[in-house]
Amino acid sequence: MSGHEAHNMKLIGHDTLAGYGGIGEGMAIQELAGGRRIMWLAHEGAPKNFTGVDVTNPKKPKVIVQTELAHNQMRSNSLDLCGDILAVAYQTMGPKGLGDPGLDMDPAGIELFDVSDPLDPKSITHYSCKGPGSFGVHQLWFVDGETIHFAGGAPDFIARNWLDSQFYRAIDVRNPANPYEIGRWWMPGTREGDDAPPPKRHPQFDSGFRAHNTNVYPERPDRVYMCYLDGGTIILDISDNANPKMVGSWNPHPPYPGFAHTALPLFGRDLIIVTDECVRNDGEDWPKLTWVLDARDETNLVPISTLPLPPIEEFAGRGGRFGSHNLHENRPGPAYQSDTIVFATFFNGGVRVYDTSNPYQPVEIAYFVPEAPAGSRAGAVQINDVYVDENRIVYAVDRHTGGLYILEMEVDI
Repeated sequence: MSGHEAHNMKLIGHDTLAGYGGIGEGMAIQELAGGRRIMWLAHEGAPKNFTGVDVTNPKKPKVIVQTELAHNQMRSNSLDLCGDILAVAYQTMGPKGLGDPGLDMDPAGIELFDVSDPLDPKSITHYSCKGPGSFGVHQLWFVDGETIHFAGGAPDFIARNWLDSQFYRAIDVRNPANPYEIGRWWMPGTREGDDAPPPKRHPQFDSGFRAHNTNVYPERPDRVYMCYLDGGTIILDISDNANPKMVGSWNPHPPYPGFAHTALPLFGRDLIIVTDECVRNDGEDWPKLTWVLDARDETNLVPISTLPLPPIEEFAGRGGRFGSHNLHENRPGPAYQSDTIVFATFFNGGVRVYDTSNPYQPVEIAYFVPEAPAGSRAGAVQINDVYVDENRIVYAVDRHTGGLYILEMEVDI
C-alpha cells in the first residue's frame, strides 16, 4: 500500500472483505484445532452482518464467510466471542437512519451463533430487546462464557429522551438457548417515572445519556467499567447482579463535548484510560480526547493527563472524523495485555500506540495511517477499532470501505 504514513509499524496484510469493508466495533479471534485462527468482524451497517476472516497466516488473510442482516434498517456493529459461541448485537434504525431511532422494530437484541464450524455459523437463539422504547443493542461484552454485559434497550423501559434509550443490562447465557436477564442499571432521571430529575443536556453537543462499553474483567468480576456518553465514566458494583450500584464516576461533559465511549482499566497501576468518541466531521467537535485517570480511589477518579495527538490542523481537513474512538481492551483470550502500552484509534488519524510508563506524560511510540480507501465517502481512512493478539500483531478496521489492515510492530513492547 502506497501513500500511508507510518512510524514503528508496518503493514503485512490487508483485505477489503469482498467489497464490504465497512466494519464497526466488533473484533474477536477464534482459535481452532491445528492452530487455525478466525477473526470475526461486525459490520458498521447493512447489508452485511458479520464476516469471518482466516488470519492463520496474518500476511494472507482470507474471507471464509459473510452473513446478511435481516433488513437495511438495522446494524450489528458489535460482537464478541467466547469459545465457539459468537454473540452479535442488533440495533435498529428508522427509515431516516440513525437520526430516527426505529423504536419497536425487529430484530432488536442479541443473537447467539455456534461457530464451531466457522464456514457455517448456526443461530442458537435470539434474545429480543424489542419494544416501544427500544432500538436494540449497540455494544456487548462476552468473555467468561456465562454472562453478556451490554448497552441496550428493553420493552419495559421508556426514556424521557430517546437519546437515553440504552442502558446497562446483563443476561445469563450459561444455557445459550435460553438467556435471561440478571441485572440492569440506568442513570437516574433518564427513565419515564424516575423520581430523580432529568440530567442536564449538553448545550451544544447533546449525544445522550446512555451506556456504551460495558466491560467486566476476570480480574474484577464484581465491577463494570462503563462509559455513558454524556454521562461520563461510571464504575458499577455488580457483586449483587440483581442490584448494581454506582461506586464511582467522572464526567468532564460539559465543558468538553461529550460521548464517553470506552473505559479501559489498567489494574496493576490503578489507572483507567477513557476515550471520548469523535462523532462529527472536519474537527467540528474537537477536542475529542483520550484521558488518563488516577483510579487509586474508585470513588474519586482524577484526570492526570491525555494521550498526545498530532495537530488538528494536519487532520481536520483530510475528510471524515478526527479524534478519539476505540481502544484495544486487554480482553481475555488470544490477546495482547499490558498495563503500560495502549493501542488507540483516531479515525483519519489511524491507529496509534502509546507508552504510559509515566502516566503524567504519555509518549506516542508508533502509528499507522492508511491512505484513503477507494470508494470511501469520507475521502480519508476512518480507523474504527483495533485488536492486538498475543503475538503483538495489530488488526485495525476502517469504518467505510477499507476493510481489515494487519500490522506488525517494529519496536519492542
